[in-house]
Amino acid sequence: MLYHVRMDVRLPPDLDPAERTDLISREKVYSQRLQREGKWPQIWRIAGEYANFSILDVADHDELHMLLSGLPLFPYMDIEVTPLATHPSKVMG
Repeated sequence: MLYHVRMDVRLPPDLDPAERTDLISREKVYSQRLQREGKWPQIWRIAGEYANFSILDVADHDELHMLLSGLPLFPYMDIEVTPLATHPSKVMG
């Protein structure tokens, strides 16, 4: 199943700099592993924001929730999920 996911990161301004660095480092490792596994085939930065648009390709809603809630930055994110379906006018190939 494909999902369009918008993630807005809202780190507290008073977050300890060492903790911030650690969170961001762990986030990168986790998300790149999912990309290599094919579960996160696309990620796009939203210019001018600490946010991204992503396409995730997972088995079902439960796997999506598990992957998103496993993100180290999850407690600091606002996330919007839109399930995607094949459009009947899409040219295959």
